[in-house]
Amino acid sequence: MLSLQEVSDRIEINDQLIRYTKAIDEKDWALLEQVFTPDAEFDYTSSGGIAGGFPEVQAWLAKALAAFPETMHLIGNTEVRLDGDAAHTRTAVYNPMFFARKDGGRDHFAVGAYYVDDWVRTADGWRIRRRHEEHVFTEGELPAELAIPTE
Repeated sequence: MLSLQEVSDRIEINDQLIRYTKAIDEKDWALLEQVFTPDAEFDYTSSGGIAGGFPEVQAWLAKALAAFPETMHLIGNTEVRLDGDAAHTRTAVYNPMFFARKDGGRDHFAVGAYYVDDWVRTADGWRIRRRHEEHVFTEGELPAELAIPTE
């Protein structure tokens, strides 16, 4: 049986995962500062992205997603392992992204992946200190001119 603290921790972690999707989909890059530690490390290379520290990845996300005015990150099936003031999660994500075609229409492609996160409890609540994305599949095709930058 879960303790009241464990239930609270799980809800807070879930709220943070949702806050991440809100930040990305609303292009609110400053909101990411409420989700990650300032020294967080990332590895998005399995889906064609970059690996690096928080400031670098925060700027890269803004650049990489600029070509996609409409995105929706759907998360679910989060496995949570709590260990005092640390936690580990693995969360399924489905991410359709829409873009303008040269003919004026719009199209999309989507990514299916897992976010594998290491968490730490801070004075401001739970924060992700390390994220590794495990790419599972891509639906559709991204035009070469919209390739997600790796710099």
